[in-house]
Amino acid sequence: MGLTKSEIFTDQQNEIASLAKAFAHPARVAILQQIFKAKTCICGDLVDEIGLAQATISQHLRELKKIGLIKGSIEGTSVCYCIDEENWAKTNNIFVQFLDYKSQNTDCCQ
Repeated sequence: MGLTKSEIFTDQQNEIASLAKAFAHPARVAILQQIFKAKTCICGDLVDEIGLAQATISQHLRELKKIGLIKGSIEGTSVCYCIDEENWAKTNNIFVQFLDYKSQNTDCCQ
């Protein structure tokens, strides 16, 4: 398997791709939806709500935290997660600008 050669792409292109990768797995989408639904930090409820193994949930949480979409705080022996509001707003802006690019540039094939 070849390398992605990310260095030949712009910072913006790499950022969009990294964020899109975070949304590319349905388990991560389900985790984010569950955190939004709870409207609070979630600790151990994700395993019961989503139905995946604890190790699998932890792996997906790690990816979401690495990209900055969620943040965690330690409470006793568990880590509680919530949406990182600042990074979520930034992500929203990045995708809106990217997905709205076509409407800004209408000189295209019909």
